[in-house]
Amino acid sequence: MKNYAEEFRDDILKFKDATEKFYRKELTTAQYKGISGGFGSYAQRGGACGMLRLRLCGGRITKDNLAFITDSIEKYQIDRIHMTTCQTVQLHNLKPDDIYHLAKDAWEHGIITRGGGGDFPRNVMMSPLAGVMADEPFDVSPYAKAAEEYLLGCIKAVKLPRKLKVCFSSSKENFPHATFRDLGFVAKENRAFDVYAAGGLGKEPKMGLLAAKDIAPEKILYAIKAMIEVFTEHGNYENRAKSRTRFLQDTMGQDGFLQAFSEKLSAALSSGGLDISVKEPALSKQGDGSLSHPRAISQKQPGLYAVSYHPIGGSPSPDTFQKLQKAIAPMEGVELRLSPDEGMYLINCTAKEAKALIDLTDDGAETLFETSVACIGNSICQIGLRDSQALLNACIEAVRPCRFADGVLPKLHISGCLSSCGAHQTAALGLRGAVKQSPDGPLAAFALFEGGNGIQGEERFGNELCVITVENIPKFLVALGQAVTDAHMVYEDWIQGHHDALVALAQQYAA
Repeated sequence: MKNYAEEFRDDILKFKDATEKFYRKELTTAQYKGISGGFGSYAQRGGACGMLRLRLCGGRITKDNLAFITDSIEKYQIDRIHMTTCQTVQLHNLKPDDIYHLAKDAWEHGIITRGGGGDFPRNVMMSPLAGVMADEPFDVSPYAKAAEEYLLGCIKAVKLPRKLKVCFSSSKENFPHATFRDLGFVAKENRAFDVYAAGGLGKEPKMGLLAAKDIAPEKILYAIKAMIEVFTEHGNYENRAKSRTRFLQDTMGQDGFLQAFSEKLSAALSSGGLDISVKEPALSKQGDGSLSHPRAISQKQPGLYAVSYHPIGGSPSPDTFQKLQKAIAPMEGVELRLSPDEGMYLINCTAKEAKALIDLTDDGAETLFETSVACIGNSICQIGLRDSQALLNACIEAVRPCRFADGVLPKLHISGCLSSCGAHQTAALGLRGAVKQSPDGPLAAFALFEGGNGIQGEERFGNELCVITVENIPKFLVALGQAVTDAHMVYEDWIQGHHDALVALAQQYAA
């Protein structure tokens, strides 16, 4: 891999200068954001401290990566960590004098934060269990890595209208939302990719368009090049609210976009020079024994397991990272994989190792509902409207005493604003920061969405039902859980015949 720390050496000095000026109050928040975002760093709300987003291709955290993170936690006294829906780790509440030094340390350890924010190609995503899933068509992880390296090389060479998110999916769960990202590669049984383009969440969400079929894995960079060329030639550089790739479906028309993509792809293939050759990772480790546990997943490698762990709100304690680092250090081949739903997997474990890691991670979600997703929220985010993390914690606190059976309440996806960082539009029940008007003035609230689905072949965006105040949302969920319990069902089955009941209940708490 190219030494990108050296490639971007001059850039990071500009980041250092801008950071120093901002915290001396010589730059406005907007001016600083325009610079710092391109380095994966933003000032937090209030401007007293900042955060850094670590770019981790496919959500992969190797032992070396984990050791760096844990060393940094101690060195910089990091007290808040958040795992994002784009398979990155955010380090929060950083002191102004530490931000540049932490970024520089990360680069020197091979974790490049360049393009972690701003109008750049972002962290490449993939199915979190790529390479170990029993039913995957093939391992997409080496192709995600090749795409990441190519896109890092585009940062200084290409000026994009806005950010570009690229991902690879190798399961029907469609965890990285490959069928509705800016560019998504979906692995097929014939060992080829279908390519979806110009999709995305947020304001005016759109499903991706099937832009190419049966692309050979070694040809993926040609499709990425084609997407970049269509985006730079036809994207909106004037209006940021209309500059994401999904708006190309409006300005060019779906047929116009598909024709332009096809032409650019054909031209790129004719020019050549972008074929890749990769070897799928080989794991010699042998498993022994067996394990049955809800959080233990059998891998395709005989006798090995992946352990799922979902910290509440995707925000594990710094101590957890340090404990995990010590635990897996002697375990051959074990590494972490971040999931796009703010959880993680520890892969390549023997039964004995898996059991030890399950015991170590017993502070996480206990039910489907507790694996709910929430963005970092407005207590930290500059543009956030509502505190998603606080809402999720309040909901769990209200629901736990009811002891509902697992599945009675679905997984929530909570976004603090229109940006959909919590992917609320893909959830069976989603919440998005809003305002509730009342005779006493505006009240803190969330808009309730229902009926979303991200599974490949069943994709649909949720519909907005109503707006509920923050204080009423936990009450609504308790009442919903009781209704589903009284029917002796789980939510997934209950909603099929009780949609009107859901609407009536939501309206009751929205009144």
